[in-house]
Amino acid sequence: MGEGVFRRAGLAMLAAILLALGSAPEARASTPGSCTGRFPNPITDICWSCLFPLSVGTLKVFPSVAGRPDTDNPNSPICACGSPLPRIGLAMGFWEPVRMADVSTKPWCFVNLGGKKIAPGFDIGYGKAKRGRDGHDTGSKWHVHWYVYPLMYWMELLTDAACLEQASFDIGYVTEIDPLWQDDTLTALINPEVALFANPIAQAACAADCAAATMKLPLDPLFWCAGCQGAMYPMNGNVSAHIGHVQASRLALSRFAYKIHRQGIAWGTMGGSGLCGKYPMPILRKQQYRFQAVNPSPMVKGRWACPAIGSSDLKPGSGQVIPVSGEDMGYLVWRKRNCCVL
Repeated sequence: MGEGVFRRAGLAMLAAILLALGSAPEARASTPGSCTGRFPNPITDICWSCLFPLSVGTLKVFPSVAGRPDTDNPNSPICACGSPLPRIGLAMGFWEPVRMADVSTKPWCFVNLGGKKIAPGFDIGYGKAKRGRDGHDTGSKWHVHWYVYPLMYWMELLTDAACLEQASFDIGYVTEIDPLWQDDTLTALINPEVALFANPIAQAACAADCAAATMKLPLDPLFWCAGCQGAMYPMNGNVSAHIGHVQASRLALSRFAYKIHRQGIAWGTMGGSGLCGKYPMPILRKQQYRFQAVNPSPMVKGRWACPAIGSSDLKPGSGQVIPVSGEDMGYLVWRKRNCCVL
């Protein structure tokens, strides 16, 4: 139900944006900052090795050549789904590119739509990184645009369509019109537990999450941490400790993923509970996602092409941000899927 509402809201939102196309040049001239980006190539800009490992039960049928870690899969290779007479199938596990996201400090900047600034006529939420007296960045404000992008279904890479999300390209969510994304106080409506983790002890535990996410996988029990990027709370784009564009944009995207899970828009797909369908996941399991950069510099190969939530942004190295002409970030979202292939 949550996914259906998500798509219908996305269609309405897309229609509104298309109606605003006629006034886009005027909006660009009146809004601070120049939006940059390009359409990701669905062949050359995709890290296809991020699909692996592909498993049946705990057996890695196609292991990851790059040595990327995998989540825990169901122990039994046999599964059964359906009622009243369940059908027998194979418990398959794989990583699937299902979403794409713009992450920019400039409102209405659609990075993955060619760097177009499509504004409805009002400017809200502009928030470039601020600098303190010592010259260091002290904070930034980011917006996220969430696209439905089930690439494997379009390309028919798996024969069992029931295991893949069947949808067309769509703009599902824009944070500019979400009041909870703009204000820390309003955000507390969906994350009231933030008060429990606003202390040095809870934040110090995030160092362990940083190390675990970098070496292997993030620690799901430390759900208030985004590893090396910072804290998951508040669930909005207000990054108080801005270290760099890569760190801050990945933190904003991680918070957004948590936010839509909390709101029932995104659901769980990993583990034994996901074999027969999606299930509610109000507390995000960080291990379910990988974020691959597609703008401004696509990361398509190597161990760090699609890092887990919270892993260090020191890898894969420099060149991920281009001053002025490439400070708007675009990501492809990979999601772990465990499915009973019938």
